[in-house]
Amino acid sequence: MNVRLTEGFFHRDALEVAPALVGKIIVRRLPDGTELRERIAETEIYRGEEDKGCHASKGRTKRTEILYGESGLIYVYLCYGMHWLMNVITGEKEQPQGVLIRAGAVHGGPAKLTKYLKVSGEFNYRKIYDDPEIWIEDDGYRPETVTAPRVGIDYAGEYWSGIEWRFIGKE
Repeated sequence: MNVRLTEGFFHRDALEVAPALVGKIIVRRLPDGTELRERIAETEIYRGEEDKGCHASKGRTKRTEILYGESGLIYVYLCYGMHWLMNVITGEKEQPQGVLIRAGAVHGGPAKLTKYLKVSGEFNYRKIYDDPEIWIEDDGYRPETVTAPRVGIDYAGEYWSGIEWRFIGKE
């Protein structure tokens, strides 16, 4: 039996949430009632103003305000002006952090996954645990995970781009 994740699941540090999300199922209900489902295969952590890879490293702005919000909020942003990427805010309010849903089992890469799920900027600020159109379920599957450096953040410097804050499920 699949159980929808609650706010409490996300109200933990990103270091706990990111590996725990691997293996969960993200569900997107379309207006016609069709449900698109995909197992989360990879996640990535962005944690705090000190993390040069995190959008909050530049401080509080209109764009980053959501990172300081309550856990379980969806943070969707446009990357390279063409790809929507989806994150979920974690941890305590006022302590900016979140987890990027980096890949699904079928749709590799964060942009391919959001395209498949038909997720765009309109999902920004929605609560992933209390939304009728998008949520995450647990069916009990627990894959083994491996860690790796984050992707595409060379601008953050060697230290921050080298931290193994990417979690990948092994089949």
